[in-house]
Amino acid sequence: MDLTEPALLSENRAGVTTLKFNRPKQLNALNSPLLDALRSELETISRSPDVRVVVLAGLGAAFSPGHDLKELMANRNEAFVAGVFERCSALMMAMAHMPQPIVARVHGIATAAGCQLVAGCDMAVAATDARFATSGINFGLFCATPGVPLSRNISRKRAFEMLFTGEFIDAQTALQWGLVNRVVPANRLDEEIAAVARSFLEKPAAVIAAGKKLFYEQLESSMSSAYKMASAAITQNMLGPEAAEGIGAFLEKRRPKWHGG
Repeated sequence: MDLTEPALLSENRAGVTTLKFNRPKQLNALNSPLLDALRSELETISRSPDVRVVVLAGLGAAFSPGHDLKELMANRNEAFVAGVFERCSALMMAMAHMPQPIVARVHGIATAAGCQLVAGCDMAVAATDARFATSGINFGLFCATPGVPLSRNISRKRAFEMLFTGEFIDAQTALQWGLVNRVVPANRLDEEIAAVARSFLEKPAAVIAAGKKLFYEQLESSMSSAYKMASAAITQNMLGPEAAEGIGAFLEKRRPKWHGG
């Protein structure tokens, strides 16, 4: 990639914004400019009512191998290294907190922080050739931060296996373990992503946003706290205009007309 080219490309189409990692020669390794650009774009998107769905994708042969190890090795001081990992963690939190669903479009490899991104997305669709690993342990570096969303997506023992062996799993295994939602041939990847996006576009944006917020908050709460939050949320929802329209349409046997949708 020419140094003048942006590390991240954005494509907007009918309510769906696709953010494409644009470092194909480095297999889309997550260097500082790419991390910063991705977080900035997501923060802007989170405030845009025109964007309903976000897709993360990689240009070239892979989704992402994770952090740019050459950059980290060239700047082996605490301030720089800590800054990279803190910015990446802030990015992951921004992904969880933004109102729009985020879908990972995965092909090739998604390893270390690349696997972290997949786990941090709300949904993931993988090509049959995709492979996943948290392989830092093989190089003397435990994948601590990737372990946070990974262990919240798949079972504890499977997360432990990935983190402590560093071994790759294929797309079908990732599907069985719950790391991805769907696996399709590479030539059908965009078609499947479009189908997932369409399923969100057909739903009321306000309900999706409120539901996503509740979903992640209740996961980190005790069961009693989760039920309190959920009861309050569904009461507000039931008394709101979206439920009035949706349930009314169901009872009247017609299609709902969502505000702003």
